[in-house]
Amino acid sequence: MADARVPASVFKARCLALFDEVATTHRPLLVTKHGQPVARVIPIETAAVAVGSVTLLSDDEGDYFSTAEAWRGDS
Repeated sequence: MADARVPASVFKARCLALFDEVATTHRPLLVTKHGQPVARVIPIETAAVAVGSVTLLSDDEGDYFSTAEAWRGDS
């Protein structure tokens, strides 16, 4: 099934209503500019969002999210 298409100008004018439509119908929306696809709005799978939580238990004060790799911001 092909995604519904909407020109960017219509998307700009009706974006909140179109978000609601995607959420309700669970069908993606393809946004086009001059007939060419530029973006896709897809529904979020609600079952996968915030299903649980994680608690880190440890006696040390380590950096749990470190890769232990040196990082250079200019590369």
